[in-house]
Amino acid sequence: MKKILMLSTGGTISSVSSSEGLIPSNLSHILDYIGVIKDFVLESKELMVLDSSNIQPEEWKIIAEAIYKNMKAYDGIVVTHGTDTMAYTSSMISFMIQNPKIPVVFTGSQLPIDNEMTDAISNLRVAFKMACSGYPGIYIAFDKEIILGTRAVKISTSSFHAFESINSSPIGRLDSNGLHINEFRIPKYQGDTRFNPNIDSNVVLLKLTPASDPKIIELLINANVSGIVIEAFGQGGIQFIRRDFLPYLKFANEKNIPIVVSSQCLYDSANLNIYEVGKKALQNGVIEAYDMTGEAAVTKLMFVLGQTKNLKEITKAFKTNIAGEIKEK
Repeated sequence: MKKILMLSTGGTISSVSSSEGLIPSNLSHILDYIGVIKDFVLESKELMVLDSSNIQPEEWKIIAEAIYKNMKAYDGIVVTHGTDTMAYTSSMISFMIQNPKIPVVFTGSQLPIDNEMTDAISNLRVAFKMACSGYPGIYIAFDKEIILGTRAVKISTSSFHAFESINSSPIGRLDSNGLHINEFRIPKYQGDTRFNPNIDSNVVLLKLTPASDPKIIELLINANVSGIVIEAFGQGGIQFIRRDFLPYLKFANEKNIPIVVSSQCLYDSANLNIYEVGKKALQNGVIEAYDMTGEAAVTKLMFVLGQTKNLKEITKAFKTNIAGEIKEK
């Protein structure tokens, strides 16, 4: 019989009503609603009791360490987590824990587990099913879909279909015939499991508008940021007429500050080699995010900066697929 560990961090799934609004409750509140389990042995541990808006880099390290330390003792791990920042956490854990040997599945819910219309029970059942599957990796289980941890984006605060798999179809789906896994979508993990919690979280995400003042780049650099992710237009366009970003991109490059450029478009990818507005940015030292989600681009830059500050090495890392975050070249 499979042995599964459930780690709880708080979130809507455990929340109860209070005079201050919904607040996360403890692990026992979730366990009260799970019921009798016959297919596997479930053990549980409470890591924290937080709304996921309050889960930050310090908590990522706690979660990653708890997962890594328990990997050899269990066949799968389920992490309950609030939906708002789940995609950031699943992306970062995918970089901190490379080549996992068991399934690690994040899940949560749009409604508290004690709500009569809750999606929590269904999401937990899918997460447990995936945790027992034997397919190693970091995943999100939500609304009967399994999404790779680096491909998930939250798209709704009200629909039970809260997450979408971006630029890659879901890893699996659950229907009346059981769990169906697309093995070709699962990254090929090779070598021993590597745990590396070293990150530099001093990264800023900047979304361009037609009125953006390029001086913001200089201000961020003078504020000692370690890296910047720019959500640019279309396939990576950055303006150079009137509000000219190019001198500031060059300034960042000279200051050894990486600027990663992604697309504001949810689907498809940044390709800075097509339009002049992209090529000029490349010529001034920016790094392409390719088809990464915003969450994956931000957390990958934090992770890579934790390993090196060398721009050439950072650029090489962004061309390298670590955990399914970019399509293989």
